[in-house]
Amino acid sequence: MIRAYIFIFLILSTSCFSWTNKLEQEKRFNIEKDLLVMQFDCKTDVDDIHSAAAFKTLLSSPEFSAINYFAVAGTYGIQEGLYVPPNKLFQQAFEDNWTDADANKTKAVERMKNVVLECLQKGGNVWIAEAGQSDFSSEFIKAIQMSTPEINTAERIHIVQHSDWNEEVTSASSLAFVKANSNYHKIPDGNVEGNGTPGFRTPGYNDWKTKVKDTELLSLWKLAVEIGLKYNGKDGRYNNEAVASGGLDFSDLSEVCWILGLQDMKDTEEFFNTFAR
Repeated sequence: MIRAYIFIFLILSTSCFSWTNKLEQEKRFNIEKDLLVMQFDCKTDVDDIHSAAAFKTLLSSPEFSAINYFAVAGTYGIQEGLYVPPNKLFQQAFEDNWTDADANKTKAVERMKNVVLECLQKGGNVWIAEAGQSDFSSEFIKAIQMSTPEINTAERIHIVQHSDWNEEVTSASSLAFVKANSNYHKIPDGNVEGNGTPGFRTPGYNDWKTKVKDTELLSLWKLAVEIGLKYNGKDGRYNNEAVASGGLDFSDLSEVCWILGLQDMKDTEEFFNTFAR
């Protein structure tokens, strides 16, 4: 009898966990009305360049091609070091769906505010994959609160961060502000496999050359790898060993995968097997 009770308890526990997990998934991205934003610091690690190419690859798949998205370059915080110029790649990947905060932060904040408000005022939520620090997020949220105070940014704007280092080089005031004024999620690091998010940092990986079939995406990946090798470790920039070995690092895409419910994807190989059609 005791064994029977234990068995029933385990079944109910599993069912409750599955239901809870399902409810959490339902609270995430709504492809019909939400906005997906990926913000890249591009300073000083070249991984953002690979992450932008991976983001475009995912958006090009039939399952996610209808997503309303936006990208921002230059959303760095208080870290030292030189910028990695992403403009050629971003223009090729995102066309008009991006803004350059490095060139003109004030203009970028205004553009971001308007893009976000357009979504929020239509009833959607905004999901930010924070591929960098949160100082820029702090500024555009403040701009939204000033222009449209009736919007509850703590409920409607979701920020997803995977990196301890990114938090450490966000100004303390900005980090505290976004945690208080957005729905802030800290998820496991995308540089590591088997921790609850995909591991997209893979030294020596170059199978993308044969797996990417779309000619435009192949051109984009070639450019991303070229830019990465050009700036990796140059003039005091961070030396990304995965990139130096001829591999890839698009670890920031783990945040997008979490937002879209793809957190069970394992690694770089599975990503290309799934999306490089």
